[in-house]
Amino acid sequence: MLPRLIIEPAVRRALEEDLGLAGDITANAVIPAGHRSTVVMAARRPGVIAGLDAAELAFALVDPAIVMTRHVADGDKVEAGDIVATVTGPSRALLTGERTALNFLGHLSGIATVTAGVVSAVAGTGAAIVCTRKTTPGLRALEKYAVKAGGGGNHRFSLADAVLIKDNHIAIAGGIRPALQAARKHAGHMVKIEIEVDTLDQLREAMDEGVDAVLLDNMSPETLTEAVSIVAGRAITEASGGITPETAGAVARAGVDLISIGWLTHSAPVLDIGLDYREAGSAKL
Repeated sequence: MLPRLIIEPAVRRALEEDLGLAGDITANAVIPAGHRSTVVMAARRPGVIAGLDAAELAFALVDPAIVMTRHVADGDKVEAGDIVATVTGPSRALLTGERTALNFLGHLSGIATVTAGVVSAVAGTGAAIVCTRKTTPGLRALEKYAVKAGGGGNHRFSLADAVLIKDNHIAIAGGIRPALQAARKHAGHMVKIEIEVDTLDQLREAMDEGVDAVLLDNMSPETLTEAVSIVAGRAITEASGGITPETAGAVARAGVDLISIGWLTHSAPVLDIGLDYREAGSAKL
């Protein structure tokens, strides 16, 4: 689980953006002061849940008197109609925090859901699904957490985590060999070095120079199979580029260790989760 120290700044910024300078003028005008309600957050489509901590914090920052009772956990699969959580507290505060809570919960659950789909597509192959740095600014930790909730793994969190030499680095450095040699001189003994290659000739050159991991970019399953044979266990193999749930299985069967997919975080559709008022005594509570 992510610590509150990481989650709170993002949730607080979202609430500040939504409240503006005058607060929730609709709830304050329409709902009597002191009124209390119980609401449920329910899935409207099947999916995998992620982001319950962020949703709960959105309500708590508006009013600590709000109590959210979870009926599922992050990483759990839900069906349409399943109640995710019951939330009780001052009615004005519930409505004020509603959209921010649902924004986080729906967005992160959407990421977890699509990740789970790709993970299922490669089940039994030995390949792991990982995300990239193609994340929403300010939400990287949360989005990468959602990938893990869906059964995937994380690539770099930041540029400082590892050396990843990509095509533009290679072009400016003057080639694969000089790029790797320069990286090795500057990287500490704890820093891994990965290089992106587009062809098998580039891969052979990288392996001759020595590297910890190779990013095999936009290669067909057939070429990936040959690439894995060339590497022969001397480095981690990572496939990337245009991989979909339909093609992930074939890519994984080529024998790569990792499949990195940017759209897990930058293009995942929101999982539709609604918040509805329930009168006391309702059988649906």
